[in-house]
Amino acid sequence: MKNQTVLVTGGTGFVGIHTIVQLLQQGYLVKTTLRSLAKKDTILQALSEAGITNSERVSFHEAELTSDQGWDDAAKNCDYVLHIASPFPAENPKDENDLIIPAREGALRVLKAAKKAGVKRVVLTSSFAAVGYSKDPNGYIFTEADWTDENKPIAAYVKSKTIAEKAAWNFMETEGGDMELTVINPVGIFGPVIGGISSASLDTVIKGIIEGSIKESPSFTFNVVDVRDVAAIHISAMLHPKAKGERFLATAEGAMSFYDVAEFIKKERPTLASKIAEMHPTAPEFYTVISNRKALDILGLTPLNREEALLASIDSLY
Repeated sequence: MKNQTVLVTGGTGFVGIHTIVQLLQQGYLVKTTLRSLAKKDTILQALSEAGITNSERVSFHEAELTSDQGWDDAAKNCDYVLHIASPFPAENPKDENDLIIPAREGALRVLKAAKKAGVKRVVLTSSFAAVGYSKDPNGYIFTEADWTDENKPIAAYVKSKTIAEKAAWNFMETEGGDMELTVINPVGIFGPVIGGISSASLDTVIKGIIEGSIKESPSFTFNVVDVRDVAAIHISAMLHPKAKGERFLATAEGAMSFYDVAEFIKKERPTLASKIAEMHPTAPEFYTVISNRKALDILGLTPLNREEALLASIDSLY
């Protein structure tokens, strides 16, 4: 089994690199896509930092979400594909299609290449964005049965993830054939940085709070999941017979506000607190409740708690 080959798209991403590390630790052959092969050294450095001494089991392929070029070669001879690559902007684009088109068309390109290559199962990284942005969170428990309504006024990123995931499921219905699809819907992803490969959650939330650019706690909260758990759930979903055709929310217990994170940092890492703004608590009705029961029951997810994930982020950045 361990000579099976797995394609991980977006190897220079936060989830991508952690997933590659775990696959190599488990003995798989790994192929990964990069927008430019010039970024190959970033991955090799991260693998070295993570204790991977033999990088001969990973190969690199140039491909990007906006072009057909390279995807057939990347998917060739693969048993599984973990489609993790996705555009994530630092700020809302002027034109939402700048995000929507690469997310949707990229997912379809990967699925088509995977089907052509005879891949058994594709695991697609979607997001809680595709689940929980159309219902009032007050008194509601979100599950995998929920969908964000892309026709409502929502941020471009949220819309892009919703449309891309729906396009993937529609492709499977109409053209998927014998290939299988499983989707992972993570919440805010935190955890340790390796090889300098960070994430939007770390760069925006953790750095923003510690460095004082976030000055208030707005009327929303977010759930936390450790990147190591996100990588593990992708691999479990790749293999588990009952994961076929299913979505899985990936989250630890309990929502947090910016105020909660700021107070946590002050308590746990007081030497980093000098620039943290004094914030007012976020009102209780904005605390989102998300069930991770399905991932626990089927995939055996036993997530690190949110505090462990946040501390791993903080300690790897500062």
